[in-house]
Amino acid sequence: MGMKTKTRKIGNSYGIILPKEALNQLQVKEGDCLYIAKAPEGSVNLTASDEEFDRKMEIACKAMDRYRNALRELAK
Repeated sequence: MGMKTKTRKIGNSYGIILPKEALNQLQVKEGDCLYIAKAPEGSVNLTASDEEFDRKMEIACKAMDRYRNALRELAK
């Protein structure tokens, strides 16, 4: 399903208005958080926030900060 929208100037930033159909598909309402992730071939994925995912990401970020040097060495 393809939907079209335009960017709009909001202060010093730009925003988009999501059509009602997109909000229904994402099951989000005003004030909910959304994640934007880069996808292959220059596209992006828009995903609704999930409390369980948020908790797991917080744990992962803390672990990556704590073991930053070890991870850097492993990446070589």
